[in-house]
Parts: sequence; structure tokens; C-alpha cells
Amino acid sequence: MKKIVTIGGGTGSYVVLRGLKEYPFSITAVISMFDSGGSSGVLRDEFGILPPGDIRRALVALSEGTRAEILRELFNFRFENGGTLKGHSFGNLFLAALSSIYGSDIEAIRKASELLDIKGKVLPVSLDNSNLHAILEDGSEIVGETNIDVPKHDGSQKIKKVFLDPPARLFEETAEAIMEADTIVIGPGDPYTSVIPNLLVGGMKEAIVKSKAKKVFVCNLLSKWGETHDNVASDIAQSVLSYSGLPKFDYAICNTAAMEPKLVAAYEKEKKYPIHCDDKLSEYTTKVITGDFFSEADIARHDSAKIAKTISELQ
Repeated sequence: MKKIVTIGGGTGSYVVLRGLKEYPFSITAVISMFDSGGSSGVLRDEFGILPPGDIRRALVALSEGTRAEILRELFNFRFENGGTLKGHSFGNLFLAALSSIYGSDIEAIRKASELLDIKGKVLPVSLDNSNLHAILEDGSEIVGETNIDVPKHDGSQKIKKVFLDPPARLFEETAEAIMEADTIVIGPGDPYTSVIPNLLVGGMKEAIVKSKAKKVFVCNLLSKWGETHDNVASDIAQSVLSYSGLPKFDYAICNTAAMEPKLVAAYEKEKKYPIHCDDKLSEYTTKVITGDFFSEADIARHDSAKIAKTISELQ
């Protein structure tokens, strides 16, 4: 069975995983562990656990079985009322409870995987507690994933460098999965807060370079204020590649389908714009795969089935 490892976090990993689980693959989702905002940030600070939000999304994406739909709804349910529970998702609280019951974050993930009857594995990139830092082009330093993700600074400032402090080490089981993979899918997702943080973990670059897997980069659909403002596809690919240790990706998947003008206009209010798939992208990958990878929905998101089909056909 073909072994596929995805590296990322957030909605990007969720979309890819939902599509891949429909194929006869052995799937391992490697998830960033440096979220510092929202429910995940609160639980991380109060209970000293790894931020559970992106792990929860990956677990839900891979869930199967007769109870899958009910459990997905339950794990994604977010409390909108009530004092201390407001803003928390049930799945995040559930993972926090499992961590307390079984004494470790990794055991909590394993037990949740059993309950959700997931296809494959969900693994943290690291078990170390670390924070993401960014150095902007004006020399200022931003501390914490949430402050990079939702900038309080001028979001047009380009990020020159990101790093983890204190340093984090690659989780041993995650390293093994990368080494044994046939295909490694990097992205899509916010480059500096969901994708690149995985590559900053000690031992990750070495594992990716040493792995004989085909390395596949999936480009974002939209730019993001504070991270990729004014970027084209090659800018994002170059940024991710520079932290990967690789000379080139084997494949880069880039959407060229146009979005509905109304949808584009809605995202422009958030300072998000469609990513242009430019010719320079070919400098960072052996092969560029373009096409319609856009989901016909009222939000800008990759189509799970289209992305998974394309990845399944790679040799």
C-alpha cells in the first residue's frame, strides 16, 4: 500500500486528508504544534498540553465508520454561549481531557484516533513546547503564532525569517513515517503559521532530504495579509522550499481556475487575493501541475477530490 505523509496544519491539511482517505493509501498526517491563539492557545496555557486544534481537524478529516458523521459534528462543535466554555470546541476539550486521563498528549491522540475510527495516523511534528517567532523586513520581531496569523502590526511588511524558541525536536514516530513514505505532501496552508513551522523542528529537514519519497508542494489559493501579501505562487514555493532543505520539489500543484467575482470581492475586504500561478514557479519544482483544483463553494477552498485524484496519479 502506498504510504503518503502530509505535512501542514489547519484547514489546508483537513481538505487534503478528506480526499486522500478515499484511496487505498496508508496515510500519516503530520501536524504543526505551535498554535497559540483561540481555544487551542487557552488550553495550551491552562493545562500545559500541546495545542489540540489542528490535531482535532486532522482526526475529523480521517474519521470513518458508521458513527463518523455524528462524531465529526460533535468534535467540531464550538460553544458560543457560557462564560468559561465560550469559544472552545468540544473536540479540543475532549483531547485535553484525554491528555489528563492517560498522562500524555500522544496517548490522547491515539485514544481519540480509536474512538473516531480514523483511516491512517495523525502525529504531532514535535512533543516539545515551543513558540513561533517572526522577523519582519523592518527588523521587528513578532512572538507567537497567533500574532503572526492575525497581525497587529502592518501586514504589508514581509516576513524575512521565522524560527522556534525554544528549539523543538522531531517526534520519533513522525521521523519514521517520513523516512518510510512514498509521497510527502507539503501544504496547502498558511506558509508561515501552518506549513513552515513543521520544517523548523530539529531533524525535520534531514528526514525530508533523506526520504526517498516524492515531494509534492500544494500552493495556496489566496494570499494572506501579514504572511503572503502581494505574493505569487513562486514566492510561496520559494519560501517553503528555503526551509525544507530540498533543492527542488518533485511536483508543485497550482490552481489556475478563476474564482467567481463575488467571491473574490468578498475576500478582498479581508485583504486576501487569488494567487497567480506564475512561470517562475518552475524554478522551484521539477514539474508544475496546473488546473482546476478549486471547490465550487461559497468559500475559497481546494476541492478535496480533485487534489487527492491528482496526488494519486503521481508516479
